[in-house]
Amino acid sequence: MGGFIVTASGPWAVFLLNAASFVGITMVVYRWRPAPRKSKLPPEEIIGAMRAGTRYIRHSPELQTVLIRSGSFIICASALWALLPQQARRHLGLGSFGYGLLLGCVGFGALAGAWLLPKLRDRFSTNQSVAVGSVVFGLATMSLAYVHSFAVLAVTLASGGVAWIVVLASLNVSAQTVTLSWVRARAMAVYLLVFMGGLAAGSAVWGFVAARFAVSSALLAAAIGLLIGPLVTWRFRLVGNDNISLAPSMHWPEPVMMIDTEASEGPAITTVEYRIDPKTAQEFLEAMKEMKRIRQRDGAIRWNLLRDTADPQRYVESFVTESWADHLRQHERITEKDREIEERAQAFHLGPNPPKTTHLIAEEMPK
Repeated sequence: MGGFIVTASGPWAVFLLNAASFVGITMVVYRWRPAPRKSKLPPEEIIGAMRAGTRYIRHSPELQTVLIRSGSFIICASALWALLPQQARRHLGLGSFGYGLLLGCVGFGALAGAWLLPKLRDRFSTNQSVAVGSVVFGLATMSLAYVHSFAVLAVTLASGGVAWIVVLASLNVSAQTVTLSWVRARAMAVYLLVFMGGLAAGSAVWGFVAARFAVSSALLAAAIGLLIGPLVTWRFRLVGNDNISLAPSMHWPEPVMMIDTEASEGPAITTVEYRIDPKTAQEFLEAMKEMKRIRQRDGAIRWNLLRDTADPQRYVESFVTESWADHLRQHERITEKDREIEERAQAFHLGPNPPKTTHLIAEEMPK
């Protein structure tokens, strides 16, 4: 759409309409009334919420995969957007009208891709969509480097627009699919930071390469990166809609409280005692690796698994949260998938009763 507006009225109209569009967005956000929070806990403070979001990303390999795939794609894909004006002017001898038409072809392809998305999702997995889209966008970038025919280039750029929207939609859906609701806004902010930061950094890099060598050389290098990118990042598998269950399980019992405790008090320590047969100790340790990741992802700042020197069968899991409220939030953040992992670890526990859980809160000493 922007390309056609540039063609018809010039760049000023595009920026004016873009600025005006934010008025409507502002009104929608202002009038939006989110659903009331169901949690009994107080809202997180801004700094603590930022730390929790960072901690979640550090211990969420599924989200890290999305960020890696997104960054690797956008850094190379940025070359087309950054160098299209130069190539249109110097390589094809076009003015603003011709450049607007080429940009409009990309936009038209994106609209067509949005229309095709439901059908493509039925036929291809998320990983296949991203891989094929990356290759097609790479071919479109390569065509911009060497194709001299306006008509042929318009077709290839339109196909690049289809690939662009398919890759972006797939990555966007995957980022939201693998993220828990309590941290989704923070995770999407980091996802957009990686995407926009990659677009800016990639544009600067390809501009430098184009100035040092040639525009066509920079486009060719970026195209090669897009073509081999799916092979290099293939081991980072994106998670589809049906591969993960993030519904809250809410299966942890409420802690027994015999003392008056404020939510802000802390740090809080939770211990879980296991009795493990030495013959299955190695398998138990492997299962607890996932438990460590879950505890830290949901709020633990420290985690340890201890073994009793006087009783080799006794293992004690210990994790620390900054406050009592942070631990109670862990009760709300545990998911159905996490419950399966927890049950797998607890299956190694010996005895008729489940592992014993104890909660401890730091006591303030008199001054």
